[in-house]
Amino acid sequence: MTTSRLEAFSDGVIAIIVTIMVLELRAPQEPTWTQLLKVAPVFISYGLSFLVVAIMWVNHHHLIHAVSEVTARLLWSNLNLLFWMSLVPFVTEFLGKNYRTPMAVALYGLDLALCGFAFYILRIELVQQDRGDDRLVEYHRSVQRKNTLAVSLYLLTIPLAYVSIYGSFFIFVLIPAMYFLPERKLAAGTP
Repeated sequence: MTTSRLEAFSDGVIAIIVTIMVLELRAPQEPTWTQLLKVAPVFISYGLSFLVVAIMWVNHHHLIHAVSEVTARLLWSNLNLLFWMSLVPFVTEFLGKNYRTPMAVALYGLDLALCGFAFYILRIELVQQDRGDDRLVEYHRSVQRKNTLAVSLYLLTIPLAYVSIYGSFFIFVLIPAMYFLPERKLAAGTP
């Protein structure tokens, strides 16, 4: 299998994830500001999740372009990531409808932590493939440290949701800010 085929499959799955999220949006029954405000949490959770999925897609794109060989481990690692990403529409809708409920906030954080951990596993395969190039290995390790921080913060949102859902929401916004730009060095081929 070529990397372009792997990327095309992943792009298709991610496009379906975004489509499912947008299909869950419902317009208010009455065209009033009051009714629109009632559905605002659903729109806000959609916007946050769209941003998170978009960042994952961009970084996944750059990650796949660094692959030198498509292995079985790489395929399964990629499927693991896509599985956890495929749950984003569910946790997004659940959060949007239950944004004041610690369980919904914690579940959202758990799924994003599992997505981050899946990215970590996927990058391990790249470290294995690049083990002959010390600069690339060090670059991957530095990105892994950033990824570990993000996973740790997402895991922190789970117990924090039961103390302060606003603290969890702050972390949900903070992490995309950390990842907003793609891995420029990897995209340029110069770690």
